[in-house]
This record gives sequence, structure tokens and C-alpha cells, in this order.
Amino acid sequence: MADSTEAPVRERPSESETDLLRLGFLPLTDCAPLLVADELGLFERHGVAVRLTRLAAWVALRDRIAIGHLDGGQMLSPMPIAAHLGLGGLRTDLAVVSVIARQGNTITFSEQLTAEIAAANPGLSLRQPLPATALAAAIAARKATGKPAPRLAMVFPFSSHNYLLRHWLASAGIDPEHDVELSAVPPPLVAGELAEGRIDGFCAGQPWGSRAVDLRCGRIALTTGDIWPNHPEKVMAVSAERLARTPEQVASAVAALIEAGIWLQNPANIAHAADILHRRAMPDVPEAVLAQSLTNQLVAAPDEAPITAPGLQFGPEASYPHPEHAIWWLRQMQRWQHAPADISPDRIARLWRPDIWRLGAEQAGVPTATPAMPPCPGETAS
Repeated sequence: MADSTEAPVRERPSESETDLLRLGFLPLTDCAPLLVADELGLFERHGVAVRLTRLAAWVALRDRIAIGHLDGGQMLSPMPIAAHLGLGGLRTDLAVVSVIARQGNTITFSEQLTAEIAAANPGLSLRQPLPATALAAAIAARKATGKPAPRLAMVFPFSSHNYLLRHWLASAGIDPEHDVELSAVPPPLVAGELAEGRIDGFCAGQPWGSRAVDLRCGRIALTTGDIWPNHPEKVMAVSAERLARTPEQVASAVAALIEAGIWLQNPANIAHAADILHRRAMPDVPEAVLAQSLTNQLVAAPDEAPITAPGLQFGPEASYPHPEHAIWWLRQMQRWQHAPADISPDRIARLWRPDIWRLGAEQAGVPTATPAMPPCPGETAS
């Protein structure tokens, strides 16, 4: 009997389990390259048989790879580091062979917290990006009246969401350990949790910020692209064992994902992509919301005109896995004492495999030279 947290998307029973590349994903807009590559037959065109499995939470994806039920899939950028170090679960060696998407997360606040921010910052425009100092003023006002700290959700402890949210908070002197209450909530649940008043805000990937706006329960304050422009968001990671056994298959899957990213870059394909996401990943989210989440035109609050904001990035340059980015994630994990201080950066950088990306890029017929690297943010005071 299938686990209730996952749903097979498409199986090809004619392929043996030995040849089949079993990949997991979560219902997020940035799973689009995986679904597009499958829907358009790009995996097959590159000679690799793939079975996609939808899961509801990152912990489920991590654990199914660890026990060998999956070979890999869409992952949060810091997850392979945590898995390699055995943080929060079984130790699992993974290889990051491609970036699936860059940016694409929002920090979204409830109507109540937004009102408190406005009251604590007279004259401040709420048109995003909101400065962290504005939230700091609202937190100070809460403390002065004896109200509890804001409850903010992120999607997984070892996530870009957690570390970029902490980085943003700390930039205004907000202590993420004491001035706010942080908790992990799976992405598909965050908008509902906000609507029910169980959290005051969240940092999650699209479309869930836009879904909160659509439900009229939240306002998008800023995107993580405002914190770290062009940052790596989701990556394609596979078990080191599977990569060692079938490197050609993995490279072929990367080629298909690169081609899917090129397809997604074309504005003429947005409606088709939204249809694929709606049918195969998020049937409860309106296609219009999914389509909007694929663009850089962001509706930050109900009944407001769209604004231009850092949106999801796909395509060849966006897909290159820069090992230096892995080191930045490690430093954030060490900064917040989530990882031992004596871990060698070189050890973590070796988990990122641009050599496999280059094999895929060559198959896809795109330049294999190292693209310009989005610079990492500087540190801010803790």
C-alpha cells in the first residue's frame, strides 16, 4: 500500500528497476523542470527512464533516498550537506549534479503582522522588498506590550529558507533564536497554517506565497532573491552510489533538465507549464496562480497591481552547480551551530559535481564553460 505522503506521477513498468532512475519531488513551482522533462519526453529522448514520485515533505524525500527507495530528486540546496554529515537523519552521501532553479521563495506575513509592521513604521511603504528593520520595530512593539514573539515557519531545518530568513533577520539585529519563534512546516501546508492563524508568517517556495495572497490571508514582504540575488534554490541530487553505478544515465537526466529549463524560459510556454504543474503536482492551486508564480511579476497583496520582483530562474546558466555556493551554505549551518565548526569546506565542495553537469550540458548542446557565479552575501552581525 502506498504511503499517504507520496503519489506516483508516472511509472514505466517496461523498464527494469536497475535501469530506472527513481526521482522524488515536492509540489512547488520549481519542480517544473522535472515534470516538463517527463511530460515532453525529454528524459526518454536522452535515453534515460525516469519515475517521478510526488512527496509532501522534505523529510520524506530525504528518508526515502537514505533507505534506497529513491535514487535522488529535487532537493533544497543545503540538504545534501546535512545528509552527508548525518544531521537530523541517516547519513547519506549525495552528489549535486545540477541546480534545478534559482530564487523563487517568498517571505510572507499575515494580515495582522503586516498591520503591526505598518503601525510600528509610520510612513513606510509596504511595497516589497520590506527591510528587516521594519519587522524589528514591530517585534519591539510586541515586546513592549507583552505579546509573544512572531511565529515564523520555514520548510525544513536544513534549507535555504531557514538560512536566508535567519540572514535577513540578523541583518536588523533580530535574534532568530529568541526574538521570533521558528518552526518547520511542509511547503503545501504553510498557506493554510497562515490562514488559520497558527503562524504569523513563513518563508517558502512559490506558489505558496502567491497562494496565501490568493486566499487573502497574507502579504508577500520580500523574496529570497532580494536577500541573495540569483541564489541556488533547488538542486538535482542523486545518491553517490547511483552516480558511481550509472554516471551516463545521471548525465542524461541532467541534459533533459537543462532542456526543460530552456523551454521554461520561453514566456510562450508559461500557460502550458502551469497546466502541467496543476495536473501533476498541485491540483488544488488555480492555474492562474501557478502561471503567475513562473514569472517575475508578483502580486504582493490582494487587489494590488503586480510588481517586478526576483522570480524563478531556469536554463543552462542557472543550472550550473557552483561548489563555492555549497561552502556558503556550510558556513551558515556552522554560524547557527547546526553543523560542526571543524568541517572542511573542501569536503563539502566536493559534493557539488560540475563535471557531471558538463556531461549533461554537452548532451543538451549548450556551452559547457563555467558561467559567472552569483556572488554570495556577506556576513551580518548575529
